[in-house]
Amino acid sequence: MGEWLRHQLGRRPHWMNALMLFCAYMTFVYVPWDLFVKPVAEDEEVWFGVIFHGIWAKWLAIPHWLVYAAGLVGFWRMSAWMWPWAALYAAQVAIGMVVWPLVYVGGARAVVSALVAGGAFSALTVALWRARDRFRAPRAPLRERYGDWALVTGASAGIGEALARAFAREGVNVALVARREDRLRSLAAELEKSHGVATRSVVADLARPEAVRTALDAVADLEIAILVNNAGFGLPGRFERQSAERLAEMVQLHCAAPVALTAALLPGMRARGRGAVIFTGSVSGCQPLPLHAVYGATKAFDNHLAEALWGELHGTGVDVLALVPGSTETEFQQVAGAVPHPGEPVERVVEAALEALGRHPSVISGWYNWLRANVAQRVPPRSMVTLMAKRVMAKQTPGES
Repeated sequence: MGEWLRHQLGRRPHWMNALMLFCAYMTFVYVPWDLFVKPVAEDEEVWFGVIFHGIWAKWLAIPHWLVYAAGLVGFWRMSAWMWPWAALYAAQVAIGMVVWPLVYVGGARAVVSALVAGGAFSALTVALWRARDRFRAPRAPLRERYGDWALVTGASAGIGEALARAFAREGVNVALVARREDRLRSLAAELEKSHGVATRSVVADLARPEAVRTALDAVADLEIAILVNNAGFGLPGRFERQSAERLAEMVQLHCAAPVALTAALLPGMRARGRGAVIFTGSVSGCQPLPLHAVYGATKAFDNHLAEALWGELHGTGVDVLALVPGSTETEFQQVAGAVPHPGEPVERVVEAALEALGRHPSVISGWYNWLRANVAQRVPPRSMVTLMAKRVMAKQTPGES
């Protein structure tokens, strides 16, 4: 507990920690009391120094609640969007602290109050405005942080291909692992030509146990600094109608192969005191997923393994990340045979991953996915969540809707 607190509180200066705790108090204690317990006739709410009473005060407490909840999340994660919005909200409070006493109090006491309170919140506004680099700190180049070579599985398409491109843009050489040789060689040639990096194409189907050794032998002479366990496939439909062999291959690809690759390459990273491992999990692994049962279960394995290794390796120089996307605009749905449905652009998912790497144990790309993985999974009963998931998945599964 102490180590966790030191890690969390050490990510921001003391005055920001105080603001974060204030936001927590307002979110969980004061505003709920003000909104649901305080009598309507006694309620007051202030915006820009103007006092609102009664039912108007109740309604205007809701945006206050949202602001403080957003502030709590923003300070906790040190999110980039906090700049400039935190400073602008503090400026609104500073204006209110000047207007309110001058309009509603009057006299010398009002002037003193306006100067003291307005000055204090003006100073806070300036401090938050100047804190841009804390919220938007420039990320050190990946090659500088971790080393020269990345190994990406499932690199021929989708998130794996997009990550390989992102690594190459930052000067990291890339070992590309996938089944489709033509796509690998095409991507390798493009990366070498566009970014001047070295590549190595490794044709291997990691759904077969012997292919893991093939991949490791192919990169044995390389100092792998970044490992991306990304290869995967979907298999929608009722469990009893699916091929037992194909389900076993899914478990091998999503679970056994990442374990074997990480176990082989992690010791070198530990010895060097730097490195990174990314597991492509899924929001599907945050809940039971009928009609995608084995896929969801294997992604739960990836999500939990990544976060557990993050805890083990915290402070060693080796960063671990569970990348937890929802539906993404890749060929995944088509290959899986699912009914097409909207998804996030793959570039946005990769951007979220690279921003979170070294800062958080996991990242869920997209606000809807975050709500799905957190609020929707923790508030209702598990039985309700499972049956709701079944209804959603039925619409995405041919012959089940």
